[in-house]
Amino acid sequence: MTDTEETATAPSEPITPALVPLLVPADGVPDLVDTPAALAETVRSFAAGSGPVAVDAERASGFRYGQRAYLVQLRREGAGTALIDPIPLGDLSSLSEALADTEWVLHAASQDLPCLAEIGMFPSSLFDTELAGRLLGLERVGLGPIVAAELGLSLAKEHSAADWSVRPLKESYLRYAALDVEVLVELRDILEAKLEAAGKLEWARQEFEMVRLAPPPGPRPEAWRKGAHAIRDQRGLAVVRELWQVREQVAKEADIAPGRILSVDAMVAAGRVKPRTMPQLAGLREFKHRGAARRLRTWHEAIARALALPESELPTKRPPHDPDAIPAPRAWRERDPEAAARLEVVKAVIRHHAAEIAMPQENLLAPDSQRRLAWTPPQPADEQHIGEFLTALGARPWQVEQVAGRLAAGLADPDSVPSTDQVGSGEDT
Repeated sequence: MTDTEETATAPSEPITPALVPLLVPADGVPDLVDTPAALAETVRSFAAGSGPVAVDAERASGFRYGQRAYLVQLRREGAGTALIDPIPLGDLSSLSEALADTEWVLHAASQDLPCLAEIGMFPSSLFDTELAGRLLGLERVGLGPIVAAELGLSLAKEHSAADWSVRPLKESYLRYAALDVEVLVELRDILEAKLEAAGKLEWARQEFEMVRLAPPPGPRPEAWRKGAHAIRDQRGLAVVRELWQVREQVAKEADIAPGRILSVDAMVAAGRVKPRTMPQLAGLREFKHRGAARRLRTWHEAIARALALPESELPTKRPPHDPDAIPAPRAWRERDPEAAARLEVVKAVIRHHAAEIAMPQENLLAPDSQRRLAWTPPQPADEQHIGEFLTALGARPWQVEQVAGRLAAGLADPDSVPSTDQVGSGEDT
């Protein structure tokens, strides 16, 4: 046997094609749109374009207060790419109106839609490439990995956590921003074809519409309690609450991310120690950070107010009872063993079917809906009533169609359902 023959018959590792770096936009980096005249020209250009429009927004999370958009990127066939600075322009509703009959393509749209709405931009039709990837069961659905997997391109993400509020924006930032929408429509077309081939396109459309119409997230009740679970006494909780409220006011006025002004660890440390003097407060390790130290008197005054509160005005040790809340599943076995058993059935049914259709179980049915069905199932727990129950919780028609009958059968005959060990752990419900 010749060396050539030996080489030909030897087993070989599959060859992974090398990724092609996507380094420069095809049309170059466009000038920043930051004047009314430039915006008007952009509106005319995109109104005359064709096909879907790729849309993205950059925020300054971790640097500035709130989640406002500091740059908006768009790309459309016939119009090219536009990079728009919403800070000097404010309202971009004219652009939204020009694209009223156009499908918008975003990646992880739920992250960007709230900040786009703040500047007057509302899609009438949506395609979410990240959500499409989830419905297709792709292992990694970040923009970089999904572009690599579907297009064979390497997309740099070095500025994903940058401070986009800084002006002027560097050329490297603008290039990065333009590349984020460079191939988004091409990616959309590939994913739509895969969704259609998998019989999931209508499912995706329902999911996209749900995201498009979702109201902006409201304020979290008693958000100051986050991270304060280690504080057991009411006076300590009052200190944390007062510091949190003052921090929010200072952060909003200064337009700085709250965590850069005073950390949660610092507030909790003050709640534990309850320092009564400035030197005591300054001696706490968590208050030696520059952001905390420069406002030491402000924090001291807040703590003093909390320490002076009458007992009647102290916060409760636990958050006020939410009438819509259900117990944490870890307590079910003791409180309601039958509900705990139902939850295991529901989880197994969802996970088993999610594996069959190649989809994360949380996208097949939200974990909260799974828990609520197990805690207070409808009576009778047949397909029709379970479907109505899930619809009332916000499940989309495709989800009801996929799971209602299977859940009814599983709850009626738990022994017929594969155990959660058999179908994998998935996301904890």
